[in-house]
Amino acid sequence: MKRVATLLLACATSAAAQTTHRLPATPQTVAYGHYWAESKPVLRIKSGDIIDVETMLTNTPPRLEAAGVAPADVQQALRDIVAQVTDRGPGGHILTGPVFVEGAEPGDVLEVKVLSIDLPIAYGYNGCSGFMRELCERPTTTIVPLDRRRMTAEFAGVTIPLKPFFGSMGVAPPPDRGRVSSNPPDIHAGNLDNKELVAGTTLYIPVHVAGALFEVGDGHAAQGDGEVNQTAIETSLRGRIQLTVRKDMKLEWPLGETATHWITMGMDKDLTVATRICLQNTVKFLQGRLGISQTQAYQLSSLAVDFRITQLVDGNVGVHAMVAKSLLRGK
Repeated sequence: MKRVATLLLACATSAAAQTTHRLPATPQTVAYGHYWAESKPVLRIKSGDIIDVETMLTNTPPRLEAAGVAPADVQQALRDIVAQVTDRGPGGHILTGPVFVEGAEPGDVLEVKVLSIDLPIAYGYNGCSGFMRELCERPTTTIVPLDRRRMTAEFAGVTIPLKPFFGSMGVAPPPDRGRVSSNPPDIHAGNLDNKELVAGTTLYIPVHVAGALFEVGDGHAAQGDGEVNQTAIETSLRGRIQLTVRKDMKLEWPLGETATHWITMGMDKDLTVATRICLQNTVKFLQGRLGISQTQAYQLSSLAVDFRITQLVDGNVGVHAMVAKSLLRGK
């Protein structure tokens, strides 16, 4: 009984020690189009703290207005960022951060727990480009109204359920890679565009520099696996994310977790190579969790694991595997 009381007290103390930091998107708090080991932190937090973060959609006020958004409905924060931030690229995403997490060192893992995601504006947009841009009859940006009460959107007479997620969550890449575009995902995570990473899920990212330098953005209200035309329902988001340094984990590639599945990943310019990387990561994961041979893990991957195309349009394409936790029950 005394041991239980001690544990409860420790948990209560830990919870009380957590701090929530408000992080709005402003010209002073965004990285426009890049992940970089030399970026200056806009916020420093302790491991286990929560950020209440705002992210802007990847577009400009003139383009949104030309597509039909009323000027009054364009966020002032977006106007300020586009007008004032001149240090941009090589990618195009407006990312909030970076956030320095105290105690994070190269070789550690940053646990990114998505606690909640809200839709602050009542619209998103979809473009037409991507994997087969020849299917676009004309260049277009379509504004998609969002029913935030029903959590649905109407498009071409079809009702789409809204499942918002941050398309890009990542850390600074290794210093020798320099200033990396926000477009392609890689070992630093970044623009994964993995629709599974909704509120209630966790992303684990290998750390490459002191403080991790976490950035987040590219909000999506809904997306299909593949994101074939290069855009989802792109929108601004506000979310609560808990960042925790994990010194008990070692990863070479990002790893996801939902209530029901583990998600292994692979990224490369070539879809076949990306699939091989994902499969190798899956085999290693199953070996580590189940204590089985490489051959058995490979066989199990074919028997019971689902491999999916994450996205086809970000320079590096992505493949992820859904490993059901039920396979690992008791292990």
